[in-house]
Amino acid sequence: MDNFEEYLRQGEPEQSEKAIVWKTAIGMQQMDGLVPSTYLIETAKQNIEGTLTIAEVKHRIDRYYVQHPASKETNRTEEADKVSARIAEMLGENTFTFSPAEYLSIHRRLFQDIYPFAGKIRDYNITKKEWILNSETVLYAGAESLKATFEYDFEQEKKFSYKGLNPHEIIEHIAHFITYLWQVHIFGEGNTRTTAVFLIKYLRKLGFKKVNNELFSTHAWYFRNALVRANYEDLSQNIYKTDKYLLLFLSNLVLNENHTLRNREMHIHFIATNDTVKSTNDTVNTTNDTANEPTRSGYDTVLSLIQQDNTITTTAISEKLNISLSTVKRKIKTLKSEGKLTRIGSDKTGGWKVMNQNS
Repeated sequence: MDNFEEYLRQGEPEQSEKAIVWKTAIGMQQMDGLVPSTYLIETAKQNIEGTLTIAEVKHRIDRYYVQHPASKETNRTEEADKVSARIAEMLGENTFTFSPAEYLSIHRRLFQDIYPFAGKIRDYNITKKEWILNSETVLYAGAESLKATFEYDFEQEKKFSYKGLNPHEIIEHIAHFITYLWQVHIFGEGNTRTTAVFLIKYLRKLGFKKVNNELFSTHAWYFRNALVRANYEDLSQNIYKTDKYLLLFLSNLVLNENHTLRNREMHIHFIATNDTVKSTNDTVNTTNDTANEPTRSGYDTVLSLIQQDNTITTTAISEKLNISLSTVKRKIKTLKSEGKLTRIGSDKTGGWKVMNQNS
């Protein structure tokens, strides 16, 4: 919805740089299922064109919400607008210190006047249902050990030497550090957006000046899900922690490689099929509840369950995916209309047949 492509194609170099910053800042809101307003987009364009400074953009956004107080339903749009502007400001600054204080400062600047705990270490334990984990949660660090764990991760990274490592080995180590840092989940909310901003600024410090930050405009939710998979395991179900998805993202981000990034492939019950194709919403978190499926990528998840058991009932699918029965039926109807699925026999004694699109 940002429509900044005109500046990337035809704008002056400074306009292109600002456009990428704004696309990055706005894209990061996908991590929490948020979408900035049209007002924010139009105001951002004025900043790109040079008619407004970033400070003036922030002032206008603040004034707009004073004059148009957000309702209970739209208060997260206000959050998306304000945090987008603040990320744009921070990414435009050439300042950074590798320290726990810097990480806390980023969160405070992003969420001041939005969360009462902005910049503060949480003092309570948390869980978060994840769509790719079938509504299970990553085990985050306990409140009692947060500060010590957080500072330990920074201390170990500060001691580490990248000397002698090739680019892929560097990326692998950075992936491990960011994975540990994110899993501590030192903040109650806004943890992933803070980590993303910190990562970009840290990469700059390490000398990666031409990082493809625009990747966050389309794959921010993938970044979050990759961190989830890097920190989740259930050995009883043969599910193991894996950083391969985060490595794909970082390789694209830092090394300008071109790996395909699909959220559906990170689902713990994903099964690859010949007809697996990328859908337009596959990289976007289209709901504020990450325990629910995205609009399109859920089709292949339903299909995967049917491939595992062609006699599975719609009720069983509903329970396994933690979605309503009506949603399951709607998805099955769509799969049928797309020629991917058909029913053989009666509803009670029959079964499903997955159609091979290549036959």
